[in-house]
Amino acid sequence: MSEITEPTANLVEVFSAIQGEGLNVGTRQIFIRFAKCDLRCHFCDSDHTWELANTCRMEVTPGARDFESHSNPVALSTLLQSVERQNLAGLHESVSITGGEPLLHARFLKAFLPQLRESTHLPIYLETGGHRPQQLSMVLPYLDWVGMDMKLPSVSGEQRWTAHAEFLRRCCDASVGVFVKLIVSSHTEPAELEHSARLVAAVNPEIPVFLQPVTPLEEPLAAGMVSPPSAEQVLTWQTLMKRTTYLNGDSAERRMLKQVRVVPQTHKMIGQL
Repeated sequence: MSEITEPTANLVEVFSAIQGEGLNVGTRQIFIRFAKCDLRCHFCDSDHTWELANTCRMEVTPGARDFESHSNPVALSTLLQSVERQNLAGLHESVSITGGEPLLHARFLKAFLPQLRESTHLPIYLETGGHRPQQLSMVLPYLDWVGMDMKLPSVSGEQRWTAHAEFLRRCCDASVGVFVKLIVSSHTEPAELEHSARLVAAVNPEIPVFLQPVTPLEEPLAAGMVSPPSAEQVLTWQTLMKRTTYLNGDSAERRMLKQVRVVPQTHKMIGQL
């Protein structure tokens, strides 16, 4: 009889922190950061997650940054124990599954997330590039919220429009909460923002959209670093997206986004990197 092998995954870190982006900004979360990404966004501030590492780190005391090292890949039971240690009563509002691109680990997540929910009784929030709808379907039953990064080619160097549209449709069909985050820089093309607004409105105009100005980690900017937009640019772009309409061909209904918010990376403002 063959022995059943416990699922494993390559991780970067497990820790407790304040969410600095998107709809859950300001809330305390347990972060599980998975290793590896198949995108190469120009603005990425987590490029250390792109490749696999021999070890990962897990926080012992929530928020204390007293990490201990573990070998990769990590067994499901070991990860669950780490999260349980973090989950002090009443402290956290949700668990963030992030990366890298966590959906590269969809098979592991399919086994892990039901146990995570049963153990913590916390909502589960997926942070993703939004370009792997097939893998998303594997884990949708276990998610409460999805934060999808929509990739603007002029900023990220990536173009995933078709996958993004399908990804949003699957979230909405499953009645899972979803919002869209757009990283914008000084080089953002307004036509791409119009395209994004129409794409989201075509699926559901109620989906919240967040414009997030890229936040440099160095000052002054190093050569080749993506530069942030001006306040004037951001105001103009927010107006553009809120006034962009999508014409629904079936009913001739004109759809416009209900929410376009501007939120910077607040965790960097308080030195939580």
